[in-house]
Amino acid sequence: MTNTIQTDTATFANGCFWCTEAIFEQLDGVISATSGYTGGQKENPTYKEVCGGQTGHAECLQIVYDPSKISFDELLEVFWETHDPTTLNRQGADVGTQYRSGIFYHNNEQKEKAEKYKAALDKSGAFDNPIVTEITPFTKFYTAEDYHQQYFENNENNNPYCKIVIRPKMDKFRKVFKDKLKN
Repeated sequence: MTNTIQTDTATFANGCFWCTEAIFEQLDGVISATSGYTGGQKENPTYKEVCGGQTGHAECLQIVYDPSKISFDELLEVFWETHDPTTLNRQGADVGTQYRSGIFYHNNEQKEKAEKYKAALDKSGAFDNPIVTEITPFTKFYTAEDYHQQYFENNENNNPYCKIVIRPKMDKFRKVFKDKLKN
């Protein structure tokens, strides 16, 4: 008899997928975090097209996880903590609709949890400005080009963006979520 793992899927847009993929891949219970595009109109968009801002897609992560090890609520906690959900179409120096904050829910439970968390954060005053994260139904995911996958892991030592932008986010993430990391 074989043990089959029950998995679930979450799709988040929280800025540059190079940064966010590196974070979510480290969580215990995350089986895969794939960089890609969602929320737009064009079939099979390219990175160049998405960055041009004409396709309507957001850079996102398709996260496959084991809910017996990590819950959707815990993924939401990491999502909210690791980007600024109050800036419209922007994360740091990255500007454009492709960098918007979004949760693309796969079922009503994900929708309800995302909306509840967003409302609670807004009410708490955790952020100085209102949260602009869109919470919309998932439609289709397009995997980004191969060179975007495991970008930080493959370019950590030879790309200044990795050292200047991603590394500090990773260091902060590892401190805040040390109890949720893979061994």
